[in-house]
Amino acid sequence: MKKQVSVLVGTGSIGMAIIRRVSVGKHIVLADYSLENAKSAAMTLENAGYECSVIKCDLGNKDDILALVSYATSQGEVKYVVSAAGVSPSQAPVHHILQVDLYGTSVLIEEFGKVIADGGSGVIISSQSGHRLPALPQEQSDALAMTATDELLELPFIKAIDDTLKAYQYSKRCNVLRVMREATRWGKRNATINSISPGIIITPLANDELHGPRKDGYLKMIEGMPARRAGTPDEVGDLAEFLMSSRGRFISGADILIDGGCTASYWYGDLQYLKSTH
Repeated sequence: MKKQVSVLVGTGSIGMAIIRRVSVGKHIVLADYSLENAKSAAMTLENAGYECSVIKCDLGNKDDILALVSYATSQGEVKYVVSAAGVSPSQAPVHHILQVDLYGTSVLIEEFGKVIADGGSGVIISSQSGHRLPALPQEQSDALAMTATDELLELPFIKAIDDTLKAYQYSKRCNVLRVMREATRWGKRNATINSISPGIIITPLANDELHGPRKDGYLKMIEGMPARRAGTPDEVGDLAEFLMSSRGRFISGADILIDGGCTASYWYGDLQYLKSTH
């Protein structure tokens, strides 16, 4: 019997929380831009009883993604795919954000959709930030959902983006729309795919922000959320586990916000002041 494979792209806290929950008895392929990060994640998982292998993968590079798909399928049948990689507005310039978060994620979803196993499932980690973008004209939404992947970055309204936050927001909106489109294809293989849009989740990066020069803005945002606290990777992991389990089989092509009500407050509550800065 062929081994079942779980693939994780991006070995940060959220991705690791998810992959631990769905990969008992499976071979885990850990892919990361940093091979050292992937090796460190593998050691953590192997010390907890999981079987792993690692591969370097730049999500912004199509050849790397194709190599990942080829390697994963050589290990067995790909049952689960989790993409938790990406760059944030404060980490990279516009073109790099679009290359990785918009283009690369779209390629990943499409290519794994060609090989996903019967009964398989995928989860793409998007962001609440995509929900802060107002409704797009229908033709733009359709273009983000259905344009051939290699032509996405040539769309005029994408080429016109000159702000890193806007690049990130459009990328995350694109993630959600590509998931909807690809769900129709994954379904033909009896597989599901969904996106999750987390809000402020405590990771090492978020902890740096909460103790850095911008901490006051973050703390004010948390205070204005209905939950009045940040989230944890394990809460995102629990949601992903449900979506990828037998209990979540009727959910596909969906995006689920897990942000403590932050988006609700941004549009209609105490955080409306953020609209003027976003």
